[in-house]
Amino acid sequence: MKTYKVVGIGNAIVDVISNCDDGFLSTMGIDKGVMQLIEGDRAEFLYDAMQDRWQAPGGSVANTLAGIGNLGLKTAFIGRVRDDGLGRFYADGMVEDGTDFANPPVAAGELPTSRSMIFVSPDGERSMNTYLGISAELGPEDVDPGVAGDAEILFLEGYLYDKPKGKEAFLKAARACRAAGGMAGITLSDPFCVDRHREDFRKLVTELDFVIGNEHEWESLYETDLSAALEQAATESGMVICTRSGHDVVIVRGEEEARVPVETITPVDATGAGDQFAAGFLYGLSTGQSLEVAGRMGVVAAGEVISHYGARPEADLKALFAEAGLPV
Repeated sequence: MKTYKVVGIGNAIVDVISNCDDGFLSTMGIDKGVMQLIEGDRAEFLYDAMQDRWQAPGGSVANTLAGIGNLGLKTAFIGRVRDDGLGRFYADGMVEDGTDFANPPVAAGELPTSRSMIFVSPDGERSMNTYLGISAELGPEDVDPGVAGDAEILFLEGYLYDKPKGKEAFLKAARACRAAGGMAGITLSDPFCVDRHREDFRKLVTELDFVIGNEHEWESLYETDLSAALEQAATESGMVICTRSGHDVVIVRGEEEARVPVETITPVDATGAGDQFAAGFLYGLSTGQSLEVAGRMGVVAAGEVISHYGARPEADLKALFAEAGLPV
């Protein structure tokens, strides 16, 4: 038996969230609905421009772990924060959400803890402006093979590929997990991230047990339409999961395929929808559910998180699963 059901490795980012209208986004030069990497000066400028802001521990894979923790499974996170106010806030917040924080805050780091300024417009779209800070310095020295090898499932964040050291950390963790009999998979994270690292991702897909992405990420990865992209991906990866806004989720594993319908919901805040789909899906996968049931769990978890502000669940996901007739 492994200590952890799921171990995640990714950027440790404090989410700073504020409401705004489309006019504000235009005035501030913010691209709506995507994640942009920004420098420190820009981060300070946007932070000062935020009205009624609030903050929470974030980062894509870390949000997924919080959802899995909500469902009662043991998790751990491999990430890097500085020993500053935001870093201590982040580490404490992960532990409070039930996730072991494997790396203590770094006392001697030159860069501050990472943060993302998230502007939520009235239609629920979130526009993320991320200053990577110290989290982008995550390297293989931060990966304890004992932690990665003690996971039934290792979940990796595609954004780590923005730095060579992140790639090395990523591969070290994946190899430790798989060598110990675990499964390793990745979230593609963002179509622009895929554009930046297409060749590396194409190779990685063939080496992992599962890959989660949305329609735009899969199309970017294979530079073709979605149908052709998924057909090719299914021949290269152990399992392919594709989420599509307003359409069925598609899950393919070998000759097995599941299509999971989604209910159209007007989001309060779309932040974390993909992260929480991954949480529900990985919960189902780790507890031996069918692809269809695991997919339905992902859809329920995603629906919960877009019903309120913030990227982490507020309701009891197991109770929501039971209401939907899903096994708990």
